[in-house]
Amino acid sequence: MAEKDTPESDRLEPFAHPRVVTALYGHQEAERALFEAFMGGRMHHAWLMTGPKGIGKATLAYRFARFILHYGTPEAARAAGARDLAVPAESAAAHQVAAGSHPNLLTVRRPWDDKTKKFKTVLPVDEVRRIGHFFGMTAGGAGGWRIVVIDAADDMNPNAANALLKALEEPPPQGLFLVLSHQPGRLLPTIRSRCRALAMKPLGAAEIVAAMTASEAGAVAAAEHEKSKYAGLKLKAGEAETIARLADGSAGRALAIAAGGGLALYKELAGLLSALPRLDIAGVHALADKAARRGADDAFETLGELLTLWLQRLIRAGAGLDPGPDIAAGEGAAMARLTDPARGGASLDRWVEVWEKIGQSIARGEALNTDRKLTVLNVFSMLEAVASERAGA
Repeated sequence: MAEKDTPESDRLEPFAHPRVVTALYGHQEAERALFEAFMGGRMHHAWLMTGPKGIGKATLAYRFARFILHYGTPEAARAAGARDLAVPAESAAAHQVAAGSHPNLLTVRRPWDDKTKKFKTVLPVDEVRRIGHFFGMTAGGAGGWRIVVIDAADDMNPNAANALLKALEEPPPQGLFLVLSHQPGRLLPTIRSRCRALAMKPLGAAEIVAAMTASEAGAVAAAEHEKSKYAGLKLKAGEAETIARLADGSAGRALAIAAGGGLALYKELAGLLSALPRLDIAGVHALADKAARRGADDAFETLGELLTLWLQRLIRAGAGLDPGPDIAAGEGAAMARLTDPARGGASLDRWVEVWEKIGQSIARGEALNTDRKLTVLNVFSMLEAVASERAGA
């Protein structure tokens, strides 16, 4: 039920919304679990679909919704020879789901604030309360199914979480909840206990590459009114594979990196970090300016994710694990030096501590809309301090 011109918090711009995407990469086990539950008449009224952000949870949720709203009953699906959750492209249900106009499907997510021209920082209780009104309407066709997709439950404030719990406790007949969560441990235990858990794993590099290059192979169909989710990606030889390593199992992150020039941004970032404890002050300011310029929301978010990824690789190196091959020249050697106390590096505990503090600093900067350049400069200042305190620089 999306307004055509209203931004959507569960959509990665400029790509199409997951409800439009018909191809699913990976997650065969999760798809099979949903398919068999429906076909066997063992449908739980609520599924908690978990896994890292961007791996395809929403794509699978809408794929399942299309399937149910198209067939309605296991008997109809069997009669049509259905073997997975795919439905015919010409299906009326598929077109309505893609357009966000199917009367038996409700999406609950962080709303857009017209006053601030930004998304709400949390999913408020009023949005969750829409579920009661939705279930109060008569469902026409589709076997009487009414489906709610919550993307993502992690965003709920306490009042919203309690409202969802009440809805889960009193589900109507043929009512289905598809609850998406990137960090299910943050949800109320009572919410988790009322859902059937469906854990989804990060994608493999080959699956991410397939998703990124699908438009060139003509393997992705999109709704007639929207461009392909993967349209416009012009990748050079080998770039898809490199971005897949950066994406750490998330197709959504890979697409964001590819579309936003994230590979070049990562190499610039890694070059600055590899020189620690020395800092190229001019280079740091130039990078901060890119993330802070007007309209650079995606650049700031991507920079934060790339910085987090670099630090995760650094911590893996410090723990004696393989951080993976170099993406930027010399970064592996720099990670080894920075985490080796015998060579003047800081302890693993200190790097873990600064990684957590930086994550909190970036999240606070986004939530409070503080000066982005100052946030970036403070992050580099923290990194310089940790790298210097034991290196004697």
